[in-house]
Amino acid sequence: MKHRHTNLLLLAIFLATFLGHTQVAKSQGWFRTGINLGQSKVRIAVPDFAARSQDQRLVSLTQVFNKVLWDDLDNSGILDLVSKSLYPLKTPQEPQDVDYNAWSSAPASAQMLAFGYAEIINNNFVVTARLFDVHNPTNPAVLQKRYVATLTELSAREVAHHFANEIIQILGGGISGINLTKIAFVSNRTGNPEIWVMDYDGYNQHQITNYHSLCLTPRWSPDNSDLAFTSYASGNPEIYVFSLLTNRRIPFPTYKGLNTTPAWSPDGKKIAFCSSMSGDPEIYVCDRNGLNLQRLTFSPGVDISPVWNPKTGNEIAFVSDRSGSPQIYIMNADGTNLRRLITAGGDAEAPSWSPNGLYIAFSWRVTETGEWDVYVIEIATGRIIQLTHNAGRNEHPTWSPDGRHLVFESTRTGTRQIWTMLADGSDPKQLTTKGRNWNPNWSN
Repeated sequence: MKHRHTNLLLLAIFLATFLGHTQVAKSQGWFRTGINLGQSKVRIAVPDFAARSQDQRLVSLTQVFNKVLWDDLDNSGILDLVSKSLYPLKTPQEPQDVDYNAWSSAPASAQMLAFGYAEIINNNFVVTARLFDVHNPTNPAVLQKRYVATLTELSAREVAHHFANEIIQILGGGISGINLTKIAFVSNRTGNPEIWVMDYDGYNQHQITNYHSLCLTPRWSPDNSDLAFTSYASGNPEIYVFSLLTNRRIPFPTYKGLNTTPAWSPDGKKIAFCSSMSGDPEIYVCDRNGLNLQRLTFSPGVDISPVWNPKTGNEIAFVSDRSGSPQIYIMNADGTNLRRLITAGGDAEAPSWSPNGLYIAFSWRVTETGEWDVYVIEIATGRIIQLTHNAGRNEHPTWSPDGRHLVFESTRTGTRQIWTMLADGSDPKQLTTKGRNWNPNWSN
C-alpha cells in the first residue's frame, strides 16, 4: 500500500496525468466581469516617444522603451490600442503639440493619448511621459511623470513597465499592472531541472538554483523575497527555501518521508506542504521556519498540492485521491470543514486560487477527448469555464496578481513550454523556447 502511495505522489509531481469529465461553458459575461475584463475597453493611442538627440545609446534605449510600453499596454486586457496607421501626421512631445480634435476624431478615435520623449541628462536615461484625456482639452492631464534610469536596456524596460503600470492602474479601476512581476518555473535547459525566474513577458530568463538535481514546484513568498520549492538534492524530496535577497538557502527542517508542493500563507508566516512523514502523503502546515508542525488531513491515499485562499488566508484547497481518483477539495486552514470542490466527476489537479478568492483554476482531462486543458470554477456557484481547447496538454495554471491573466505549461508547440493568456483564455503568448519548461508560478 505504501508503495502505491509513493508512486501516486511521484506521478502527481512529475506528470500530473489526471482524467476528467464535466459539462462546461465557454467564457461568458459573468466570468469576464468577475476577473475585471469588462466588455468595454479604453481606446488609447501610444505614438512612439521621440529620442531628443542622435546619441546612439539614446536612440537604441528609446526604441526598447517604445516596444515594451506598447506590449505592456497591449497585454493588459483592458485597453484597445489604436493602430499607428490611423495616427495624425504630427506626433506630440509636449502638451502644446497635442491636436485634440485630430486624436479624438476618426480615424484615430482615441479616448486617451500616451506620449512624451526621452533624453540623456547627466549620463542618465530620462523619460518625460504623459497620459492625456483627448476628450477633455480644458483639463486633459491624467498622468504626468518623469522617470530617471541608468543607460541600460534593463533600466529602459523597467521605465516602460512603470509607466504602463500607472496607466493600467488609472484606467483599470485601481488594479495595478503586472508589468514588474516575475514568473518562477522549472527548466531542464542546462541538463538538470532547476528553478529559473523571468520577467512576466519572458525577458531576462535566468537560473536560480544550481543543485544539479531535480527541483520542482517553485512558490513565491508574499513579499517575493523567497522561493519555496521541492528539491531532490539530498536524494529524497525535501522542502527548500531560497532567499532571492542573499542568493542563499534558508534553513528549513528535513522531515521523514517525501516532502513536496510547498505553499505560502498570504501573510507569509506559514507554509503548507505535502509530506509522507506519517507513512501516508498528507497535508501539513508549519511556521515559515518549519516549526510548530500541524497535520491537517487524515485520509488514506495521497493528499498533495495545497494552495491558500489569498483573499482570506482562512482556507486551503488541495488535491486528494481519497474518492478513488484525484479531485480538488477545500478545507479550513485548520483542517476542518472539508468539502469536495469538483463534483461532476473525472480527475482534477493543480488548483490555483484567484487573488479575489472567487475562483480556482485547475487542470482537467476530459475522458471523452483525452485532452489536458485548463479550467476555472467559480467556487460559490460551481460554474465552470474551459479556457484551452485542442492545443496539446495544458496544465498547472497559476494566477497573476491582478487576476486578469494566467500562466501555464503547454505542449502545443511539441515540447513543454511556459505560456500566458488572459484569464478568459484569450491572447495566449509563449514565453519560453529553450529546453523543456514547466511548473510556472507568478510572483505577487
